Amino acid sequence: MSDLQVTTLKRCFRPPIPALLDVARYLDAAVSAHHAGYALDAARLFTLADCSISRQWLESIWGRASPYVTVTRLPPVPITMPVKARMPTGSQIRCLHQRDGFHCRFCGLPVIRAEIRKKVVALYPDAVSWGRTNASQHAGFQALWAQYDHVVPHSAGGTNELDNLVVTCAACNFGKMSYRLEEIGLLDPREFPIVVSHWDGLERL
Repeated sequence: MSDLQVTTLKRCFRPPIPALLDVARYLDAAVSAHHAGYALDAARLFTLADCSISRQWLESIWGRASPYVTVTRLPPVPITMPVKARMPTGSQIRCLHQRDGFHCRFCGLPVIRAEIRKKVVALYPDAVSWGRTNASQHAGFQALWAQYDHVVPHSAGGTNELDNLVVTCAACNFGKMSYRLEEIGLLDPREFPIVVSHWDGLERL
């Protein structure tokens, strides 16, 4: 890769905005309130995390005609041994979070597994909705929704092995889709240090 190519690539489509970190703090505080037995405070904090600004950030990346996602189609990569596409297994997902923690490897945003979100929806259905449409889903949990990306897509010869998988947020995963990194101008997330923090993905719930 030339120096010119390196300077034109970026780490993520759009860096997380401060409102998303506020969302993470509200959700973390809500879980703490729940554990302390303050259900009303927990519900209020979950409601505060349903932030329209975070939804706008997410939709600016994963929406159609996103101004932040530019695709340059390149010639296909010759593949001699195609790999059947599949989602990570439960065991792989556990290994990925043990390795990557609960932050997107692209943009560094805190993330939460879908299983945790489902528990919160069951506990606080009036404060945390999760309908069939994007607009009916809690904006905070939607933006911090943990995903798992094949860095090198199957169409380019990528495998299902752990070294080709990373934890991502919804925006980075759905923005990247099945494109190669060089087609969307992103640097390889595996080259960056893993974010180390006290964020546990609300797993203590």
